[in-house]
Order: sequence, then C-alpha cells, then structure tokens
Amino acid sequence: MAFTEEEIEYVRSQPLARVATVAADGQPDVVPVGFEFDGFHFYIGGFDPNRARRTKNIEAGNAKVALVIDDLASVRPWSPRYLRVYGTVELQERPGRQGPARIMKITPKISWSLNLSGTWSAGGSRPPTPHRTVHTSL
Repeated sequence: MAFTEEEIEYVRSQPLARVATVAADGQPDVVPVGFEFDGFHFYIGGFDPNRARRTKNIEAGNAKVALVIDDLASVRPWSPRYLRVYGTVELQERPGRQGPARIMKITPKISWSLNLSGTWSAGGSRPPTPHRTVHTSL
C-alpha cells in the first residue's frame, strides 16, 4: 500500500520533520530536519550532511530510521496531528551548496497517521485510532 491522499497533502504542507537514527553503540539520536518528499520516499540533507551524526550512524551500519512529522491543528482545544514512519535508509550522493553531499533516502516500511484533518481534539471523545499502513516497495 501507499500513503493516502490526505497523508500526502499533510506531509507536503509541513516544513519540518524529526528523524531518529541509532549509533553503533545503540544510542538513539533524534534531530529536527527539513525534507523533500516525492510521494513515497523522504529525502533529508542539511547544512553539512557529510558531517552529520545521522550520516555517521548510517555509515556505522544501522539502516533503520524513524521519522515524525507533527503539528498542532489547534492549541485550544488541544488538537495534535501526526504522521509517523518506520523505515530503512540509504545514503545517496547529490550536489550540494558545499560540493557533493550524501543525503538520506528513507523508504517507508510502516506508517501511522492521526487526526490529519485536525477535527479531533482532546477533552472530548476518545482519540481516533491511528491509520496504519504497511508499505510495499516501488
């Protein structure tokens, strides 16, 4: 399966994500990042991706990543929404501002989304069940 139209629209409306990688010693690392999205894969570069801890974590052999894109549709009432992705990552070389850089290409394996329409709010009814998708490779 693939992302729903609602999920794609939400992702394209957001400028920031949080990506988590794991170092060789097992230490998780999460960092806010800008990203590009082609409808299936997520691409993450940065100011100096060749020196980024996330790149070093991938080079150390751990290709599993987690990505979260979230925001608040409203603060009052409290109405969080998100897309969460578990996937694998590979480094791809691309031209950058400081010369060639290796960026992350994330391939989703499983994703969950919640309240992307922003219509649910805390304090009222029970929260909706997250929409879960098992992704198949292109």
